[in-house]
Amino acid sequence: MGVSPVVEDGRFPAKALPGESIRVGATVFREGHDALGVTAVLYDPQGTEAERVPMVLTTPGTDRYEAWLTPTSEGAWTFAVEGWGDLYETWRHAAEIKVGVGQDVELMMAEGVVLFDRAAAEPGRPDSDVELFRSASRALGNQELPAEHRLEAGTSAEVLAAVAERPLRDLVTESRRYPLKVERTAAGRGSWYEFFPRSEGAVLDPETGTWTSGNFRTASERLEAVAGMGFDVVYLPPIHPIGRAHRKGPNNTLVAGPQDPGSPWAIGAPEGGHDTIHPDLGTFEDFDGFVARAADLGLEVALDLALQASPDHPWVTAHPEWFTTRADGSIAYAENPPKKYQDIYPINFDNDPEGLSLEVLRIVELWISHGVKIFRVDNPHTKPLWFWEWLIGTVNAKHPEVVFLAEAFTRPAMMQGLARVGFQQSYSYFTWRNTKKEIEEYLHEVSHETSAVYRPNFFVNTPDILTEYLQFGGPAAFRIRAVLAATGSPLWGVYSGYELFEHVARQGAEEYVDNEKYQFRPRDFAGAEERGESLAPYLTRLNEIRRRHASLGDLQNLTVQSTSDDALVAYTKTKTVRHGGSAYKDTIIVVVNVDPHATREGTVWLDLESLNLDDADFNEDGSFWVDDLLSGHSWKWGTHNYVRLDPHHDPAHVLHIRRNVK
Repeated sequence: MGVSPVVEDGRFPAKALPGESIRVGATVFREGHDALGVTAVLYDPQGTEAERVPMVLTTPGTDRYEAWLTPTSEGAWTFAVEGWGDLYETWRHAAEIKVGVGQDVELMMAEGVVLFDRAAAEPGRPDSDVELFRSASRALGNQELPAEHRLEAGTSAEVLAAVAERPLRDLVTESRRYPLKVERTAAGRGSWYEFFPRSEGAVLDPETGTWTSGNFRTASERLEAVAGMGFDVVYLPPIHPIGRAHRKGPNNTLVAGPQDPGSPWAIGAPEGGHDTIHPDLGTFEDFDGFVARAADLGLEVALDLALQASPDHPWVTAHPEWFTTRADGSIAYAENPPKKYQDIYPINFDNDPEGLSLEVLRIVELWISHGVKIFRVDNPHTKPLWFWEWLIGTVNAKHPEVVFLAEAFTRPAMMQGLARVGFQQSYSYFTWRNTKKEIEEYLHEVSHETSAVYRPNFFVNTPDILTEYLQFGGPAAFRIRAVLAATGSPLWGVYSGYELFEHVARQGAEEYVDNEKYQFRPRDFAGAEERGESLAPYLTRLNEIRRRHASLGDLQNLTVQSTSDDALVAYTKTKTVRHGGSAYKDTIIVVVNVDPHATREGTVWLDLESLNLDDADFNEDGSFWVDDLLSGHSWKWGTHNYVRLDPHHDPAHVLHIRRNVK
């Protein structure tokens, strides 16, 4: 009972990635005092058993067992839990007690003979096991030997290893098989970088005040730097024609001048709508060249899918039923009181759900045909869940490689609902979790409580979100948030300008002043690096660490550790990586001072069991070596560890445990 990860009794599949270790849990018990064995079993998309792992009791007295399963490829996998009577452990436990006190000695020996004879006769047993069990049976039945020697033959290390590899099982009970959808790596791992193509290469004529927009050709020149920082995905806001009606001016003012480009999210103009490229950005040929250049650099292009329209969108004339009409006959514009978006009409699925759904599918298929395999969906929580389940299911049935990111900052139930119906990943509450308590609770939540379906993308900032923490925390705040995002989740993202420490907000708002949503904003990235005023090298190092350490690529393996200071956050990630016939363990310890203004010091207490250490990992004094992947320093650590972190110098440790030191 209580099998996990199971979503609504299997109606929706739990999610995984190739090579991702998935925590399987179950509550298993039986009557009486006989020993119980529990196993987690993984089946590949063809229904063939792929992995079988013993489950371990998490806490005595709880009957709760856990194990880790690791699918190796994409597809519709399943898993099950088996409970069974452990014949060997039942006999061994009783025999050691009774023989130790001289009670029922010959009876226990006779029962051992029966047990090992049965085990030796099991079909498929390796010859080495058969000979080992027959030898144990002969020794147990030899009354000329001392009792303790006979018992040793049945409880030797060789016997224990053989029955651990293939247990002696009885009364096997199997749960039903539960679905596990294994999607491509980009669905759950990746580093995102957002920029506006129109700003890259934009030029202002100081004499006339006239702007020349950047385009896909000039924006392509930025791709090499993005790839050089180690990002995997370059995300573009909408690239479609922008409406003129009610166009917003600088800083969201209601009146736009002739040179104001408007918000890209006010989609649609006489030139076209969602299936058209803004003329200033170029042609489809230019876009294809941009996508190809990104691919050459190892980048994927994510495109914004914003299901809304400007008053000038062709839909407004051709399909007014796709919008909400007010009592006075006007079409309702978008509102999030007190915010008003007069330049945007939300769409309404109530009047013509089939026609509107097919039109959106057509648009998505169009951009897929131009090389887009990732869509960042704007405000999906304002559309019906049935639509997303249909759209994502339909698209993925034909294009399983396509990934949808939900840009949903809304109620937890809706965010979970979007994940259930198919969104592979989502924006998250990470942006607003800044104190030690908030961070620890949220890291535990996303890695342990919601990880069956919800994959959080830890964006550090967006064009809409510039938190007070970044506004007033100085450069240290930017480093701190980057470390937390890059190591706390397998998915993280950065909006352009973060590496320049852009932190000035529009008065009374949680967004940037001179917001790029409403104006051109070219940046001097190279100059900032030359002056040593760029965070780009730090972001590059974080992405290098992510690529080299497999433990950071999983979501469910995070353990929050204890610290003595109210601004020190510590957590660990451990993963056993199997490649061919070999395996190695990768463990990262992250310690962050979340106070961007003051040096903090204190003790980090580590739960050594969560680190999965072997005897060979310890030094003679009981310590183990850790190497700081940010600073290059090394220390001996153990259960209790002193740390001192100056946010203006080194606000964080990202430590790697050195294995097999002996």
